[in-house]
Amino acid sequence: MADLSRYTNSLQANRPNSRLACSFFMGTKMLQPELPVRWPELQQIARTVRNSAWCPYSRFQVGAALLTASGEIIAGCNVENASYGLTICAERTAACTAIAAGYQDFVAICVSLPGISVPCGACRQFLMEFNSQLLVLLDNTDHPLGTPPECVTLESLLPRAFRFQH
Repeated sequence: MADLSRYTNSLQANRPNSRLACSFFMGTKMLQPELPVRWPELQQIARTVRNSAWCPYSRFQVGAALLTASGEIIAGCNVENASYGLTICAERTAACTAIAAGYQDFVAICVSLPGISVPCGACRQFLMEFNSQLLVLLDNTDHPLGTPPECVTLESLLPRAFRFQH
């Protein structure tokens, strides 16, 4: 494998304020954002709020913890409805609660559920309204609490999001 230290040093020199860290996946280099300093707190809150989920149909509990630019953490859980289309995901519950409380600048969101924890397309588009560079922490609750979640940007999950210029 080629020595990538020159590339890494070049990246850091050209983007000194970059929040990117290098990782390797199946022999290829990918850039991933660094976990926010408060990731353990986000993980704990997201996992705890899962217990409040209203999911009598799927029995699939999802929790989310949204970090605002001012440092507040807003929790949300999924709320199902017999009319499935009216179900609200944990990510949107957290975001709507934050908006109702007067917060609009979001920095990171931790999504906790068993297995691969990737927000649905509706949640990706919904969150894109607020910050395309939002850090998304993908927390698999099958792993012990304190296991660092995967961290990606929202834009990497939805690279060609719909945008309305206002």
